[in-house]
Amino acid sequence: MITLRKLTLARGGKLLLEGIDLTLHASQKIGVVGANGCGKSSLFALLLGELHQEAGDLELPGKLTVAHVSQEVPAGAQAAIEYVIDGDAPLRALEQELAHAHEQDEGERLAALYEILEHAGGYSARSRAASLMHGLGFTADEQEQAVDAFSGGWRMRLKLARALMCRSDLLLLDEPTNHLDLDAVIWLEQWLRDYPGTLLAISHDRDFLDGTVGHILAIEQCRVKLYSGNYSAFEEQRAMHLSQQQAAYQKQQREIAHLHSYVERFRAKATKARQAQSRIKALARMEIISPAHVDTPFDFRMREPLAGPDPLLTLEDAAAGYGERTVLGDIKLSIGAGARIGLLGRNGAGKSTLIKLLAGELSPLSGRRHEGKGLAIGYFAQHQIEVLRPDESPLRHLMRIDPRTREQELRNFLGGFDFRGDMAMAPVAPFSGGEKARLALALLVWQRPNLILLDEPTNHLDLEMRHALTLALQEYEGAIVLVSHDRHLLRTTADSLWLVAEGRVQPFDGDLEDYRDLLRQREGGAGAGAADTEPAAGATRKQQKRDEAAARNQRYAQKKPLAQRLAKLERRMAELERERRPLGLWLADPESYADKEKLQPALLREAALRLEVERAEEEWLALQAELEQLE
Repeated sequence: MITLRKLTLARGGKLLLEGIDLTLHASQKIGVVGANGCGKSSLFALLLGELHQEAGDLELPGKLTVAHVSQEVPAGAQAAIEYVIDGDAPLRALEQELAHAHEQDEGERLAALYEILEHAGGYSARSRAASLMHGLGFTADEQEQAVDAFSGGWRMRLKLARALMCRSDLLLLDEPTNHLDLDAVIWLEQWLRDYPGTLLAISHDRDFLDGTVGHILAIEQCRVKLYSGNYSAFEEQRAMHLSQQQAAYQKQQREIAHLHSYVERFRAKATKARQAQSRIKALARMEIISPAHVDTPFDFRMREPLAGPDPLLTLEDAAAGYGERTVLGDIKLSIGAGARIGLLGRNGAGKSTLIKLLAGELSPLSGRRHEGKGLAIGYFAQHQIEVLRPDESPLRHLMRIDPRTREQELRNFLGGFDFRGDMAMAPVAPFSGGEKARLALALLVWQRPNLILLDEPTNHLDLEMRHALTLALQEYEGAIVLVSHDRHLLRTTADSLWLVAEGRVQPFDGDLEDYRDLLRQREGGAGAGAADTEPAAGATRKQQKRDEAAARNQRYAQKKPLAQRLAKLERRMAELERERRPLGLWLADPESYADKEKLQPALLREAALRLEVERAEEEWLALQAELEQLE
C-alpha cells in the first residue's frame, strides 16, 4: 500500500500538488491523466525518490521493487537481448555470485546458488526476454544485434522491454505507447492485464487506458481524485459534474449540432451514406463524452477542402521502396473523394512507405501513380515537425503560407490550436514536441487539402488535443488516409481499413476487434512454425481465387436487394422532406395560427410526416447496418 498524507509537491518553484491525501492498494492498475505540466511525471519522480515533497508524508512498503522506463538512451555493442535481461537486477546479481563461487570452487555454495537460480526463473530468463522483445516487434535476428544498431524509436522499445523484464511490485509507465505501432500496443495491453503488481500508467491513448486500467487518477488544479473504472467511465463521471454548468451544456450542443448538420445534409445521398453512418455512431458517443472536454483549450474545425477530382489519386500495379529494395509491390489503390482509409500492419511492414508514395515523396519503382486534376495533398508525418523554422513564430509560419490574409484572422485561427497571445508571436525553438505537432497540424489545416495523409499524428498530443483532432476529422469532408496506433482515432475517423503486410496492400475485411483477434491468432500459431500460417495443404492459389470470387458473388447477391430498398427509401425520405419544408415554414409563422381552418389539418399532417420520417430513418439505419455487415 502506498500512502500520501497532506502531501505538497513543487518543481522548479511551480506548485504541482497541494495537501494531497491518497492511498494506492497493491495490484491496482491506475491510469494517470491531466493537462501537460500538471505534475504527472513529477509524481512518478516522487515515487522513485528522485524528488522530495515540500510538506506532508509519503509512505512506501519496506520491500518495494519499482520498475520504470529509464531516461537514459541505451548505447553500446551489447546484444539487445542482454540489455533487456539486465532489467532483472536480482538475476544479474545472482549470476555474479555464481561466477565468483565458480572462481573460488565453492561446491556447497554453488549448489545453493543453483537452487536459488532455479526458483528465481533464471533458466527461463532468456526466453522470457525474447518473448517480451517479440511482443514489442523485434525479430529473432534483431534480438542478437548490438544496441547501437537500432534507431531512437527502437531503443525506446528496448528500454520498455527492460522495464517489463524487472520482477517488480510497482510498474511506472510514462507514455509507453508513443513509440509503438498498433500491433505492439495490443500486445502490451494484454501483458499489462496479466501483470500481478501495481501499475501506474501515464497515457494519452484512451483505448489503451480502457483496456488496461481499472482506476483513473486525475490531476487538476493541484488536486488529485481517484475514480473507479477505466477512462471511458472517468469521462462519464466527470461529464456528470461538468454538464451541470450552463457553459458546458451550450458548448456540447454546438458540437452535436455540427454532426447533426452533416448527417442531415448527406443522409439521403448514397455516395455519402457510409460517412453519414459513421457520424451517427460518433454522435451517439459524443453526446456522452463531450462535456468532459468543455474546458479544452482547443477549438478548431477543418476548413472546407478545395474542390477536387474523383478519384483523387490512383496507384496502378505500383511498387514502392528505396533504391533497389522493394518494400511493397503490386499496389492497386484508388482514393475516391471523401474516402476515409485506415492503414493496419506491424511496424516496418511499409505503412509509412505507402504514405510517402501517396504523398509524392517517393516515386514508384514500377507501375503508375496518377493524380487527379485539382488534387491538393496535406501530409503530416513526424519529420514535418523538423522542417519548422525554429527562429520563427507560429504566426510567421502561417503568414508565409498565406501573406494576403489579415493578421487578426490568422491569429484567431491559431488560437483554436491554443497558440494565443504572446505564444503566437514566440519563436518555435523552445516549444515542446506536442506544441510543434499542433503547429504542423495547424499549417496543414489552413491550406484546405482535399486529401489528408496522416502518419501517426497523435504522437506527443495530449488527450484534449486528440479529442479536438478527432472531432475535426469527423466533420472533414475531404479524403483521409490515416496511420495511427490510437484506436479511438482510427475507429471514429476511418470508414475502411487496409492491411499492409508481406509486401502487399489489401482491403481488410473486418474492424479493429477483428484485427486484434487476427494478431492473437498469429501469436498462438507462431510456435507451430511458419507452415501453419500458410493455407492448408492442397489449397492452391487458383482455388483460393475461385473461392474469393464465389464469396464476392454471394455478397453481391445479398447486397443488391438491400441496396435497392435503400435507394427507394432515400427517394421517399427526400419526398417527405420536400413536403415538410414548406409546411414547417408555414407553421413557424405566427400569423398562420390565426387561420383556424387550416391550422388543425396542417398540425396533423406535420405530425404524420414527422412520424413517417422517423420510421424511414430507423429503417434506413437498419438497412445500412446490414450492408456494412456484408461489406
